[in-house]
Amino acid sequence: MTDHHFIKQLTSIVGGKFVHTSASATARFRKGWRSGEGEAEAAVEPGNLVELWRILQACVEHDRVIIMQAANTGLTEGSAPNGEYDRPVVVISTLRLNKIHLLDEGRQIVSHPGGTLFKLEKLLEPYGRQPHSVIGSSCIGASIMGGVCNNSGGALVRRGPVYTELSVYAQKRNDGSLVLVNHLGMDLGNEPEEILGRLDRGEISDADFQPTDKRASDDSYADRVRDVDANTPARFNADPRTLHEASGCAGKLAVFAVRLDTFPLETGEKVYYVGTNSTADLSALRRRLLTEMDPLPISAEYLHRDIFDIARVYGKDTLLLIHWLGTDALPAIFKLKGQMDGVFDRIPILPKNLIDRTMQLVTRVVPEALPKRMLQYRERFEHHLILKVSAGQSAQTEAILNDVPGKDGWFLCDAAEAKKALLHRFAAAGAAARYGAVHPGKVEDILALDIALRRNDEEWFEELPEEIERDILIKLYYGHFLCHVFHQDYAIRKGADPKAVKNKMLELLDRRGAEYPAEHNVGHLYAAKPQLAAFYEELDPTNSFNPGIGKTSKQQRRPEAPPVVLAENDSSTDSQTRGGAVT
Repeated sequence: MTDHHFIKQLTSIVGGKFVHTSASATARFRKGWRSGEGEAEAAVEPGNLVELWRILQACVEHDRVIIMQAANTGLTEGSAPNGEYDRPVVVISTLRLNKIHLLDEGRQIVSHPGGTLFKLEKLLEPYGRQPHSVIGSSCIGASIMGGVCNNSGGALVRRGPVYTELSVYAQKRNDGSLVLVNHLGMDLGNEPEEILGRLDRGEISDADFQPTDKRASDDSYADRVRDVDANTPARFNADPRTLHEASGCAGKLAVFAVRLDTFPLETGEKVYYVGTNSTADLSALRRRLLTEMDPLPISAEYLHRDIFDIARVYGKDTLLLIHWLGTDALPAIFKLKGQMDGVFDRIPILPKNLIDRTMQLVTRVVPEALPKRMLQYRERFEHHLILKVSAGQSAQTEAILNDVPGKDGWFLCDAAEAKKALLHRFAAAGAAARYGAVHPGKVEDILALDIALRRNDEEWFEELPEEIERDILIKLYYGHFLCHVFHQDYAIRKGADPKAVKNKMLELLDRRGAEYPAEHNVGHLYAAKPQLAAFYEELDPTNSFNPGIGKTSKQQRRPEAPPVVLAENDSSTDSQTRGGAVT
């Protein structure tokens, strides 16, 4: 039930236009991008950081569950409500909070919660810099903050998970109080609204910087991924190396700003398309690329023939929209789609997923989107690799490719082929969901696994036992090959039990020494391992932010229950509470 006094309080903070309470108005905030949904008393869209702080104060005062949501492009249901809770739920959408501040001529940035990778790419371009992730390794409209909070990795081999130890966040402490913590490494004042007001106004100067040895990127990842004989994965969500306050918090904190490194912009890159029918050849190629090339390749994206085919049909509209319109228009298009889905899904006479079905029908009459040489490789080869290297690495790359695999197994893409190849890989990420949406009579559910294999695992291509295979219509394998991070999507046949299939899959992965999820946080699809669950409890001792994440309890923890403490908060200055702010 809606508490009208509480809703009135939210409305007084942000205005009626940005407080949503009806089922149709909140639908796009309550549903995950791929799957998962739950109920919410309200969805609220603050317009600045001070408004966000006041909304949080109201939610704490009225004992609401708080779900922080940015672009809602996660793959594991972790940024939307899920099922039932013991308290009313408020979703706080941060997309209006899209300011990004450039520091030190673009060498670092400070992003508000709604700042997107695409906006940042444009801001950095005049400085010859680029963000941690770029198109091909991120979702359409994906937020910078979402990447930090979810330990996102992406396609770029040299950079590893997005990571920072520099942030400003709100935390509900064990005594029930809400405090603002400034670990941004910048002197922005003492009171919460003073700190946040300065960030809102962009009042940041070099004089505000404090000496700090905190990191703003995972600067040791390149050495880690090169260790091809290591018996552990290169990166995964629960890796203690990359769990620090905002980084990996999965919505257990309300993060207002993060400070991140940027990277030199690559120009003149070369893209090679590699095909083979031998997984051993690809393993040998991976070893040589990682141990012989300096710097590392920029990216190496794997596609199996089956996902090539599914993406060709069910990701065609995504590929063509980006090809025709660029990335600027797409966040608005996907937002409109979410709003229309919310309306049409509530009309009983209309089929579910009407927009997906309509878009799929339209793409049938659109000419072939993929280049001829890619289609020829699809006929010849089961395994495909899209390899991108720096401009000066052509000779070394081609020398390696001429050894492994054979000379007829690769070609250098021209500009048009390179763009289409990378967009095809990008579109693969949503193709399985579209397949399930337009074939509800055949598909019980889409099981999406996000796994990190051991760095020394030569048997990386999965072979399933018959007891699992019989319940699967299609198996779709793609991923970040040099990092040994794979996305494995399965269309479960109608009538089969997706949970039972998943449990059997995870047992196999455990025996293989894999970690999961690799880069999209546990969400509501995976159980958090004990160390990760303890990290969440340390951040959120009362279980008020995103309860149930990692299949943990959704029940409120009372103030008298002491939290698990892994370590004292790390700060570049002495920590002390000043009127609700910790600096």
